[in-house]
Amino acid sequence: MATATNGNIITEDLPVLTRKDFVTDQEVRWCPGCGDYSILAQMQKMLPELRVPKENLVFISGIGCSSRFPYYVETYGFHSIHGRALTLATGLKASRPELKVFVITGDGDGLSIGGNHLLHAMRRNIDLTVVLFNNRIYGLTKGQFSPTSEMGKITKSSPYGTTEIPLNPIRIALAAGATFVARSLDRDTKHLEETLYKAAQHKGVSFVEVYQNCNIFNDGAFAAFAEKDVRADRMIYLEDGKPLRFGKDGQHGIRLNGFQPEVVENAAADDASILVHNVNQENTILANILVSMDYPDFPVPIGVFRDVDHPTFDDLLQKQVDDAMAKGKGDLGELLRSGETWEVG
Repeated sequence: MATATNGNIITEDLPVLTRKDFVTDQEVRWCPGCGDYSILAQMQKMLPELRVPKENLVFISGIGCSSRFPYYVETYGFHSIHGRALTLATGLKASRPELKVFVITGDGDGLSIGGNHLLHAMRRNIDLTVVLFNNRIYGLTKGQFSPTSEMGKITKSSPYGTTEIPLNPIRIALAAGATFVARSLDRDTKHLEETLYKAAQHKGVSFVEVYQNCNIFNDGAFAAFAEKDVRADRMIYLEDGKPLRFGKDGQHGIRLNGFQPEVVENAAADDASILVHNVNQENTILANILVSMDYPDFPVPIGVFRDVDHPTFDDLLQKQVDDAMAKGKGDLGELLRSGETWEVG
């Protein structure tokens, strides 16, 4: 079956797949009530919509609760080592560009030991879909603080409270130049599925942070703004080309005062000062303004912050290989017998 280099189908003979086709026979071993179940379910529901053959889909993970993910999706997968999922994914995508490669990581795996690899994968714009589960805690190792734990967080490894400023994954992705940056929520299943689909459709590196509740070691980390009964007033959904409004009736909005955002309460329907969201911006000024909005002074932004097109690392690398091969194939045997000094052109 022919496929494009980004894994998308260019023939019409692909069987119609459903979520069941991506469910494995493995027992899903997360704690009852964990937000990971929701992310898995939405991923399995989204995958058939991509129209990519199962044999062209790969999930690569590191170490952590989220990194069990490849066992539970009926595709090819690789459960790698701590913080190194992106190194394997980079090599795989560079050598097999026709594959659609997902990287599943967590706030510890991806931002601590794996932070360096995450930065460079985004900088290079490798055609990967990176999903980072953020529960602000180390769950697999039983409740130590993570790079995203809030200042003063009391955990097993910080009994007197953390003394570190937490990392903001979205801000890091923007600073590294990621061409698709988004955030979603485990409990908002419709939004999560739509966000995962948009990320998977993007050509280039896609980074999705998912607020994921760890009900054992950090229960309610996002409850203040993510519970269904308060979500409308305490979260703002980013929609390209639409005004930044929130509230049960969309009565509040966000405008700029210079470069500072401010809340406009009970804004008129025709209030031209309300900021209109735009994901397709080469600079990241607007996206960084939005990500700087901290709860409780502002509603928490959810959705796509940035979506731009840039050449991908894997395409550029493949072009170099093709150009070199077009110049003519060398003779390895002749090279080996040519002497102690090799000249490689």
